[in-house]
Amino acid sequence: MFAVVRTGGKQYRVAAGDKIAVEKLAGEAGDTITLGDVLLAGDGGDLSDAGKITVSAEIIAQAKSEKVFVFKKRRRHNYRRRAGHRQQMTLLRILSVGEGKAPAKKAEAAPKAEAAPAAKEAAPKAEKPAAEKKAPAKKPAAQKPE
Repeated sequence: MFAVVRTGGKQYRVAAGDKIAVEKLAGEAGDTITLGDVLLAGDGGDLSDAGKITVSAEIIAQAKSEKVFVFKKRRRHNYRRRAGHRQQMTLLRILSVGEGKAPAKKAEAAPKAEAAPAAKEAAPKAEKPAAEKKAPAKKPAAQKPE
């Protein structure tokens, strides 16, 4: 059985036993994670409901990809800049692709929504009404000598 999963803004076709390198995911080597965003699933030529499919994977290692050089040049202006970048990535081994309970995204969002009103109630009101504000005191007029 295979599945197409989306992680890190990219899509990967995976099957049990595959090894893939994806953008960095939280976790340490040996941890098991579930790739929840399954776009397509099937077995050979038959497609199945992607909502019922879960993909579990084991983190092999946290690593860096190859260095990419960025070179900028503006001709006839003596302008040259060279920079390098190494993207953080996670190496995964796909353990299983199969039917299982899909993670509920709405259940995770509900506690966040409940916590927000409680935070608003606990916040003290710092602004005073306009009636309580004092007018600035006037200085007495300076007396002129006679």
